[in-house]
Amino acid sequence: MTYGELFQKIKQTLADAGCEFPGFDAECILEDIGGLPHRQRARYLNEDVPAEIQEAVETATAYRASGRPLQYILGNWEFLSLTLHVGEGVLIPRPETELLCEVGANFLKDHWDHYLRSPQVWDLCAGSGCVSLGLCKLYPRARVTAVELSDFALYYLRHNCVDYSQFNVRVLQADVLQDVPSLRGRADLILSNPPYIPTGELEGLMTEVHHEPRMALDGDVDGLKFYRCFADKWVKRLADGGMLAVEVGAGQAPAVAELFRDAGLTELQITTDGSGIDRVVSGIWHANEK
Repeated sequence: MTYGELFQKIKQTLADAGCEFPGFDAECILEDIGGLPHRQRARYLNEDVPAEIQEAVETATAYRASGRPLQYILGNWEFLSLTLHVGEGVLIPRPETELLCEVGANFLKDHWDHYLRSPQVWDLCAGSGCVSLGLCKLYPRARVTAVELSDFALYYLRHNCVDYSQFNVRVLQADVLQDVPSLRGRADLILSNPPYIPTGELEGLMTEVHHEPRMALDGDVDGLKFYRCFADKWVKRLADGGMLAVEVGAGQAPAVAELFRDAGLTELQITTDGSGIDRVVSGIWHANEK
């Protein structure tokens, strides 16, 4: 079988299984599992596929057709031009979360470039570390503490931080819904992409999402559990002039903004993602006004 024939076979198998982007998924599998150079499939269309590579590719295709996320099959995913390790037990980095990093980095560029010291950043519910490392990619001066509870997610978080050791990110295992005494001082910036899907909506999610850890998705009955905690516990952990910015689900921005306003944050902003969804809510803490 040639690479061209194998590609068509994979694509058709994935299309028959209902995959949304069968051609894209087939290319990724051939590149990552089949070893073809990135985006150069056309050069190898008429070459025969070694038996062991065909077997590996067909096995990966069967996993994908069964609903397993492509990212878990490949073992890595791109986020802000970083290649991050992902797998069972950690939330898959998504393009909309890049906006959270951009909001945080723009705040630091606007408010901290004139300071000699590096800003202290806390990433709550850090997961794979995509927010921590993504922020550092955009603002390398940041000193980030990535806080994560899950043992499974910590494996990938630590692995990714080692891969990008040029960034100043330390890992802390803790439950952000509780007090974290080992996290001392105050943060100049707090970022979080917490669980925000209402519990009742979890069963209706796409098949792929059911493979992701429930604890990274379930935001309780109304999806706002973590935002209430941030308003209650974490706003007051900001330094004077510091910012809290969070990713939110579709339709949640007004409720989250109200929680943050009631907690004393000012200069509230809602930032819309490329799909037109209000995706990031941010606000500033002025301690001397409280």
